[in-house]
Amino acid sequence: MSVQPLIDISQLKKAFGQNVVLKDITLQLEKGKVLAMIGPSGSGKSTLLRCINLLSVPDGGAIRVGEQTIEFKGAHTRLPPERTLARFRASTGMVFQHFNLFPHMTALQNVMEGPVTVLKTPKAQAEAEARALLAKVGLLERAGYYPDKLSGGQKQRVAIARALAMKPAVMLFDEATSALDPELVGEVLNVIKGLAAEGMTMILVTHEIAFAREVADQVIFMRDGVVAESGPPSVVIDNPQQESTRAFLGRFKASEAAQATAAG
Repeated sequence: MSVQPLIDISQLKKAFGQNVVLKDITLQLEKGKVLAMIGPSGSGKSTLLRCINLLSVPDGGAIRVGEQTIEFKGAHTRLPPERTLARFRASTGMVFQHFNLFPHMTALQNVMEGPVTVLKTPKAQAEAEARALLAKVGLLERAGYYPDKLSGGQKQRVAIARALAMKPAVMLFDEATSALDPELVGEVLNVIKGLAAEGMTMILVTHEIAFAREVADQVIFMRDGVVAESGPPSVVIDNPQQESTRAFLGRFKASEAAQATAAG
């Protein structure tokens, strides 16, 4: 018996004015799997993530997350009532490039805010769960720190804990390490790797190709608003079939070879 995928995206379209950013995107992801999206800037990766979370409303197609499906019909799209929409958004935890923490709240308060305000979780329970999540990302001792006292890597780990606090079905990462200094990238990737090992369903937009190869079950290469190539990392990254994929990865592989030579 086939397993119904947790995420099912069908013929998704999105344009900003005359600029068509997504063209008939169709993909599926099973529960517990990790999908990495790679490709050049402007290929539509981040827009696709924002459409899954409905931060951007698609112009056509359909998205199903779990049992909830929303169909999009351009100007005729009727979004569901606010409560249903909030429930749909809550099923996807979003981690942004630039953290987006509340500056006037401590790390602990940032993680507690969503459960208390949106899920109506009792404060004592929300605090206990937030402390457990801060411990999970290695920051329990920073619970009382405000964001301006945290490094970029620490802020991003708080942002991950905040997203996890909403108990999402899937985590979405939009280039979560691209704003970090190189020495801080590893601490965030290690947290994501730990989530993958625990079976968290995730979609990653990333330029960390070696990391995508290591952690992803499925990789898609996007170009000009379409999925140009899709498959396991052993195919898309190590043995790409499309010339555009080979050209994009060629720059990464040349850099990887140079680093190996320098290390040797």
